[in-house]
Amino acid sequence: MGLIKCEQLPTGTVIVLPQSDRPDKAIVYARVSSSENRNNLESQAKRVTDYCVVRGYKIADVIKEIGSGVNDNRKLLEKILRRKDYSKIVVEHKDRLTRFGFNYIKILFEESGMEIEVINEAQNDKDDLMQDFVSIITSFCARLYGLRRSRRKTEQLLKELQIEKKS
Repeated sequence: MGLIKCEQLPTGTVIVLPQSDRPDKAIVYARVSSSENRNNLESQAKRVTDYCVVRGYKIADVIKEIGSGVNDNRKLLEKILRRKDYSKIVVEHKDRLTRFGFNYIKILFEESGMEIEVINEAQNDKDDLMQDFVSIITSFCARLYGLRRSRRKTEQLLKELQIEKKS
């Protein structure tokens, strides 16, 4: 038996909120920044799974991913976001889901009748934060060099087109 979501107005009127068509199941999501932290990934997943069991949640899946929290191309997280077989994603810390834009994702979840549950609102350790900082710098450098390379390719293509046009 599930709970009915509702809110009470200042007048005392109780409004029953629309319910989601999604199954009342949770996905456990655990993430670490690098494979060096694989042991932490396993223990993190176990802690979140144990939390869900104690809370009485039906678990649809346990997803463990290695990747930076600033990377917006994490394949396993993308698969979770496209799935329709759960109503809640449970993470130990909000930065396990993403380093940036957490509130945007939370709003989209809520608008879809879903929920993100964060077990511990406290910040994660400094080493993981530093690892993500290095990842940000690396990502931006790669983009910068990629832009330069694509600009050179575009310039070369324009030269070739001009030569071809003159011929």
